[in-house]
Amino acid sequence: MGSEDKIVDVNFESLLRIFTVPEAPDSTLGNIEQKLSQNLNQFLREHIVAEEKPLSEIEKDFADPAIPELPTFVSEHTQHLLETVVSHSVHTSAPSFIGHMTSALPYFLMPLSKIMIALNQNLVKIETSKAFTPLERQVLGMLHRLIYSQDDSFYQHWMHSAQHSLGAFCSGGTIANITALWVARNNALKADGDFQGVEKEGLFNAMMHYGYKGMAILVSERGHYSLKKAADVLGIGQQNLVAVKTDHNNRLCSIALEQKIQQLKTQGIKPFAIIGVAGTTETGNIDPLEKIAAIAQREQCHFHVDAAWGGATLMSNQHRYLLKGIELADSVTIDAHKQLYIPMGAGMVLFKDPSAMHSIEHHAEYILRKGSKDLGSHTLEGSRSGMAMLVYSSMHIISRPGYELLINESLKKARYFADLIKKQLDFELISEPELCLLTYRYVPQDTQRALQLATADELKTLHQYLNELTQFIQKSQRENGRSFVSRTRLTPEKWQRMETSVLRVVLANPLTTIEILHSIIEEQRIIAQTSPFVLPKIMQLTHIILDRDPIE
Repeated sequence: MGSEDKIVDVNFESLLRIFTVPEAPDSTLGNIEQKLSQNLNQFLREHIVAEEKPLSEIEKDFADPAIPELPTFVSEHTQHLLETVVSHSVHTSAPSFIGHMTSALPYFLMPLSKIMIALNQNLVKIETSKAFTPLERQVLGMLHRLIYSQDDSFYQHWMHSAQHSLGAFCSGGTIANITALWVARNNALKADGDFQGVEKEGLFNAMMHYGYKGMAILVSERGHYSLKKAADVLGIGQQNLVAVKTDHNNRLCSIALEQKIQQLKTQGIKPFAIIGVAGTTETGNIDPLEKIAAIAQREQCHFHVDAAWGGATLMSNQHRYLLKGIELADSVTIDAHKQLYIPMGAGMVLFKDPSAMHSIEHHAEYILRKGSKDLGSHTLEGSRSGMAMLVYSSMHIISRPGYELLINESLKKARYFADLIKKQLDFELISEPELCLLTYRYVPQDTQRALQLATADELKTLHQYLNELTQFIQKSQRENGRSFVSRTRLTPEKWQRMETSVLRVVLANPLTTIEILHSIIEEQRIIAQTSPFVLPKIMQLTHIILDRDPIE
């Protein structure tokens, strides 16, 4: 009987084997692990964006909703994963994959992650995470000190206090932002006299007691989409997530913020939280944090800084000034799976006041007993893995000066790429890099002149054509599979706030070289110049405008 005819029996003895450690390096599971590592390494060397296969075709590999009635050999299933999942995955750590915030990972995290998986600690409670609980508290303390710079005695007193928490480890920035605003809402609607607090009596009774017609959160129009989820989940309503206009540098306008606050107050709506963004997702810009902090303090609003992207910049002594004012925030979100180079699923929210999270504290007799050091009493999520261990390890192995080198290099590379775009006669830089994000688009040289001479209707039409061209370039480059940039829509002041499709790059990957940046620009130029439909329309209108209004 050939190996292809083998059938796996469903019996308890065979099941027990998959729960035990392989006896020797040359055991079946040991060989599979070695083969898997080799194949993954090959994938990480060869692929950028997986060889193009339509999603509809990939879906066919995952079309059967039935749970199998017969088990599969691990070796066969490993091969199945290599063929159906690995070969069609996106190589997010490729040096020419510069479109999103996921980057290359330090290779040491792969073997170290085995410790986390093998121990399978549940961080909700001390009983299932004895060493991991103080480890996570230390990681939160490290990030808290990076932001707030308190002295040693502060951390000795508060870091491991059973009744307090310096923050919460989360699966990402969305949960971190929700947690920060949850604390802000509960503190704004706390128990008062006969009123037992919003957490006990609900939002309706809370607003009736305090005499509010509504509650509002204010953030720049570049705020992350997770904030809408927070407004929804907290019962505030998405319409009460109030967008404040930004300036020509995509930063919140403090004058507009003050005007919005006064408008809300005259309507009987309580602004309870103001959010400053330290590294917008689309452009990487940083709001004027000091000005926002002063306004928040005056208005007695919770000041939260969404630094999911830009927070890691604090590691750089050279560039941490960019986040000046973050130390004034009541709470700060940082994502370790961005520029701290940790695998996906590692976000954090830190609170200046160790008592701030009392407003969301929960206890349950069977698991989260009052007075225990259980982390779950201060977190929105219950059961969680020990991802903090990977942050802890990276902090030690890379160290702060190591992170500083990575941050400095990413900002230097972004500045180089911005200058490179400016030197191109047929590209337009849309947003200058403040961190390591920037946006730009392809615009033929003659069309750049035509944009200056066009009537309002012609300008609108040209921009629509250029938006179509940008989308064509980005999609074609992705499908070519050699490199990847993302795209988004902005409303640049330069172009009368018209919606403008732009190419967006994130230069956080330390493996991305200057040569790769040059090749990406050249590939985009070739794609644009061979566009069969859009470019001819652009050039036709361009020539109509230039023939009518020749430049002297």
